[in-house]
Amino acid sequence: MITTTISDFRKDIKRYLDKVTDDFETLIINRGKDSGVVILSIDEYNSLNATQHELSSKINEQRLDSAIDKLKKGSLFQKDLIEP
Repeated sequence: MITTTISDFRKDIKRYLDKVTDDFETLIINRGKDSGVVILSIDEYNSLNATQHELSSKINEQRLDSAIDKLKKGSLFQKDLIEP
């Protein structure tokens, strides 16, 4: 995570945005007391939205928890795809 001021951000926008997109950094721009802006790459934003969607219902959350438990216990199996 990178933190900067609006003044420093203005001076070197390209470098900051390159760090966000190339290094998957989160950028926080302080704008005064208790105020700020967070900048994420589009990939990180999409990932957060997908995670939020997957955890948005109890059924999805239970299925994911079950899959994680199976993975940890090593009780997995492989299936071949059926070709049409």
